[in-house]
Amino acid sequence: MDLGVLTVPLGQRPLGDALDYLADLGVDAVELGCGGFPGSDHLEPAALVDDPDRRTALRRTLDDRDLSVSALATHNNPLHPDPERAETADRELRRAIRLADALDVPAVTCFSGLPGGSPDDATPNWITAAWPPEHADALAYQWERATEYWPDVAALAADRGVDIAIEMHPNMLVHEPHGLARLRDATNERVGANFDPSHLYWQGIDPVAAIRWLGDRDAIHHVHAKDTELYPDRCRTRGVLDTTPLDRPAERSWLFRTVGYGHGERHWKRIVTALRLVGYDGAVSIEHEDALLSPQEGLEKAVELLDRVLIETDPGEAFWA
Repeated sequence: MDLGVLTVPLGQRPLGDALDYLADLGVDAVELGCGGFPGSDHLEPAALVDDPDRRTALRRTLDDRDLSVSALATHNNPLHPDPERAETADRELRRAIRLADALDVPAVTCFSGLPGGSPDDATPNWITAAWPPEHADALAYQWERATEYWPDVAALAADRGVDIAIEMHPNMLVHEPHGLARLRDATNERVGANFDPSHLYWQGIDPVAAIRWLGDRDAIHHVHAKDTELYPDRCRTRGVLDTTPLDRPAERSWLFRTVGYGHGERHWKRIVTALRLVGYDGAVSIEHEDALLSPQEGLEKAVELLDRVLIETDPGEAFWA
């Protein structure tokens, strides 16, 4: 497995400086923002996709530091009820797939998107319960929209030999493993997970069980390393569907944390072991979104822990068996 980093928190640094810093930390791979919410501080996607000389220069920049690119990140909402916003997200996603192909990058990380609850809605609507009945009707409409949109994008990815790694994210239609499998069944095998456990913890989903379940379907295309800490005293009265702003961490039921600050090293060993058991041997890409640690400190602490727990070598023959 490769130790990776999503470079978005280092967006204020020039690409060369950010890569030097990560290489010095012992990082193997980077995930680069390519549009949407991650932005594109370290890439010029429109220029790169049409200019082989720029792509050659980028490869040289990475090769000089012995770094690979695990994925291009373009998290946005291509199912947005606002046609202009949906069109922008769709254009960025398709461009990222074409660019990944041109750069020999194996995956594009993204969201499933989320429609409104009806053709008349102007705002995405995350359905969290089957009742009252109009919510079930809204969810059925949303899946109709998703299964109209995604097969064409999945076909583009298949044609280009690129995996679409969807992050299971609340406030998106696909926010848990069964929804991911449903979308995969409606498209093709290029659609799979960008497995980020941080969103699963607070939903009550066991990441290790989810890895085994998705792994049985060969549906893990990329992995994020991000932790979550739940605060039981808050959860007991507020629950986990917490709308408290993320910049008020002391008031929240849960927080995104740097790896090891929500769950300890033993737990992360179990996650890495589960990934090995299902045959995943790609990048484990650190995503820093911890409100209590600076990006530099958060990344360095995550690298330190993951460096101890990632499995790097082939086990070879079981001579004792």
